[in-house]
Amino acid sequence: MKKYVIVFVVGLLLLPVAFFLYLRSGYAPVSTSASPLPFEQFFAKLAMRATLSHEVPKIDSTPPTESNLKSGATLYRENCAVCHGLPNAPQSAISKGMYPHPPQFFRPDRPTTYDAAHPFRPANPKAYWKVRNGIRLTGMPGFQGSLTDQQILEVSQFLGNARNLPPGVVAVLEGKPEQPAPGNPAANPGRNPVAGPK
Repeated sequence: MKKYVIVFVVGLLLLPVAFFLYLRSGYAPVSTSASPLPFEQFFAKLAMRATLSHEVPKIDSTPPTESNLKSGATLYRENCAVCHGLPNAPQSAISKGMYPHPPQFFRPDRPTTYDAAHPFRPANPKAYWKVRNGIRLTGMPGFQGSLTDQQILEVSQFLGNARNLPPGVVAVLEGKPEQPAPGNPAANPGRNPVAGPK
């Protein structure tokens, strides 16, 4: 019995040594185009699910306003679009060259539509956590030190409603000037909205 215990202990000690030698050999995949290590995706997803199960924050569960979504769209365009894409735009070279590949939230096969009868969804706590903290070894940065909690909430609200965006929010997302609503004094630039008609 003692012999088997010694063999077991030696085996346990040899595993980290063998792994270290494998890494030192120069054959471990480190480029973004290389095949992943065995079980790499499995262990990464397992660790992510376990972390989220006990670290998911409690956040405002109120459905966002259109103003919140516009703010989130602006923040997304400035900070996220280079990796996660924009409507009616090709995937960026940066995104194509990353591993793991960042999810594309706007794709031709999943067009953005708008149903006014469909209420906006509140922010997803898991999305909020990912935006706030980032994900190690994926290229996904954490914005905790760059954005305020309110801004992170607005980005999360925007992402949760990416399939149901009003035209004004899509215009902000695409960097187009928003069309003023009919009857809005801003629609008639020749008239002073304060002074009124002469």
